[in-house]
Amino acid sequence: MTPLRLGYLYGLGAYLLWGFFPLYLKLLRPAGPLEILAHRIVWSVVFVALLLAALRNVGFLRALLRRPWAVAGIVAAAALIAVNWGTYIYGVNSDRVVETALGYFINPLVVVLLGVTVLRERLRPAQWVALGIGASAVAVLTVDYGRLPWLALTLAFSFAGYGLVKKRLGLPAAEGLFVESSVLALPALGYLAWLMAKADLTFGHVSAGHTALLVLAGAATAIPLLLFAGAANRLPLSSLGMIQYLAPILQLGCGVLIFHEPMPPARLAGFALVWLALIVFTADAVRTSRQSRRTPPPPAVDHGVVVPAQH
Repeated sequence: MTPLRLGYLYGLGAYLLWGFFPLYLKLLRPAGPLEILAHRIVWSVVFVALLLAALRNVGFLRALLRRPWAVAGIVAAAALIAVNWGTYIYGVNSDRVVETALGYFINPLVVVLLGVTVLRERLRPAQWVALGIGASAVAVLTVDYGRLPWLALTLAFSFAGYGLVKKRLGLPAAEGLFVESSVLALPALGYLAWLMAKADLTFGHVSAGHTALLVLAGAATAIPLLLFAGAANRLPLSSLGMIQYLAPILQLGCGVLIFHEPMPPARLAGFALVWLALIVFTADAVRTSRQSRRTPPPPAVDHGVVVPAQH
């Protein structure tokens, strides 16, 4: 099998798992969102530690601890991904899967916005058009919901910020997940101990299957991330950028077709504007990518295609 074909298989595997992740999270009830988040953190540490031990790749920790700014960046990344994971779990288990899908649809546009406001980058005209259409979509959805779609915006901004920090850190997928989860492990264990003391812990008290599913949250977090890393190493950025929309499309399908969440005309119009913005955004990214193959790339960093590793 060629590396390119293997890359596509890895990418499709990652985004299919992320796309159907709401189905898995629904199975974890009656555990509350914070308990699920705590288990996801703790078992991610265990799973990735075993993986790194099997690969005999633990020496990176010593080198990392000698870089104080990297440690600070990891703490920031851990806080952002905790907000993202917790918000997503809350959204799914409060029957707002459609709104969580919206968050990942608009995430690429938020990354471009951060490029302008934080990194002081210059956008191409088509990117400005896409941002304008995206802002109009948020306005339409605000009217439809009767409030800002805060859950979707929290997901988009927390994950965009996480991606920005991760880009600066440059850690590999498994090592990055291990250190970020390790930073969060102590408060997660403390919260689980508090639930146990209150006799509110569901772990071990619902069924053997429920307990096993909570333990598997670590593998469910790490496996798609590792598949994504394998795809990113083998696929052109433009190809990976196109595949990224598979996950929110599947999440939207889960919300509407499986969980029967409402999709009134005004909400559908808001989503249609988001999709139009993404069409403009992606078409411009593909065109720019093709031009860059013919001419040397400019020195500035281009956020024309955003390829997030989700959830």
